[in-house]
Amino acid sequence: MDLQLKDRVAIVTGSSRGLGLASAKALVEQECRVTICGRTPDTLERARHMLAEAGGRADRVLAVQADLTRVDGVGAVIDRTVATFGGIDVLVNNVGIAGGGGLLDTPDEEWQAAVDQTLVPAVRASRLVVPHMKQRGGGAIIIIASIFGREAGGRMTYNAVKAAEISLAKSLAQQLASSNIRVNSVSPGSILFEGGSWWKRQQADPAGIAEFVKRELPFGRFGRPEEVGDVVAFLASPRASWISGTSIVVDGCQSRAF
Repeated sequence: MDLQLKDRVAIVTGSSRGLGLASAKALVEQECRVTICGRTPDTLERARHMLAEAGGRADRVLAVQADLTRVDGVGAVIDRTVATFGGIDVLVNNVGIAGGGGLLDTPDEEWQAAVDQTLVPAVRASRLVVPHMKQRGGGAIIIIASIFGREAGGRMTYNAVKAAEISLAKSLAQQLASSNIRVNSVSPGSILFEGGSWWKRQQADPAGIAEFVKRELPFGRFGRPEEVGDVVAFLASPRASWISGTSIVVDGCQSRAF
């Protein structure tokens, strides 16, 4: 299927590895022009090189080193994209992290960090891209959330910020529909990639993770980043023109929610 994304301009945050990189790759393979961003220069350059090969053209990929927890970091990514590619059609909000544990041993600082590093960058980036999307007659915003924004599981702080992202996507979808801007969230289940949280747990406790997979994952395996990236590319495309304000679950039947 031709997703009709050729020459569309996309920004993917938190895109030097994992789900962000997989999303950027899926978009590049559809001939999008894509901006990726991250804080670590070496990792970002490796990602840029990989995406340039995947897309067959180096000039379709822009890498911007930036800290998206800072206002000027988000602004730099937006400004560089517009200066290089002339506008913005798609935003994929992927950056985020959440630490802490239970209620009694998670201090205010951990809660604030979860909000500042996950929810706030999505709000800022969305606010800044909307005027550019309006100039082009519309666009698509996708927020990478989690099944644990829809039901209990994972760290308490992670539950809270991912639930907030799903709520944000719904609210933005209703606000922006009149400008022909669609907004959705994607809720992945447990995804395995090198350097990711599940990969680290698997290295530390292979037997325990094998038992987790047997118990919790009906297909008997973790999800793959590209399985999320392909859904992101579809939602970014005109082929998904009547999908807005929803959360697409990509979890291999892991979650329990209806």
